[in-house]
Amino acid sequence: MKPSSHRSQVLIFMGVSGSGKTTVGALFAKKTGATFCEGDEFHPPENIGKMRRGIPLTDADRAKWLQTLRDIIVRSLDEGRFMVMACSALKAAYRDLLKGGDSRVQFVYLTGPRAVIEERLKTRKNHFMPPALLDSQLATLEPPAGALTFSCENSPEEIVAAVIQALDIGD
Repeated sequence: MKPSSHRSQVLIFMGVSGSGKTTVGALFAKKTGATFCEGDEFHPPENIGKMRRGIPLTDADRAKWLQTLRDIIVRSLDEGRFMVMACSALKAAYRDLLKGGDSRVQFVYLTGPRAVIEERLKTRKNHFMPPALLDSQLATLEPPAGALTFSCENSPEEIVAAVIQALDIGD
């Protein structure tokens, strides 16, 4: 599928760390020809340091990071691209900032049982987010209204196929 077949659009795959945002988002981008953006790559070093030490981020910690992601979204929309972003977007206020009132920005929420997500975090290699912060993420999470919602217990391929069907993206 060619990205030019889509209008300017951004899909944000969201959820707590370990829910599969990056895996599913990257696979979706590959299958649809969208550009993929990993939101974690834009955390300032101070945020990464805090998370590595097991310290939950505050709204103030996230503000600069979220604004950077919003700037990327605006640039992508202005350039007429179809972009997929992986971003936790745990609170409604964060999603409001990322969306900026633009209907071309949509959220895909990946959720699942705590035990499944915790096991994924324990087996993940080379990531700054320790399993000890899962509870703080779950406490911060405000489940989104109006997002496409899928269980991370399904395979990435099944989720991608369901998102493609839900968005009526055909060849």
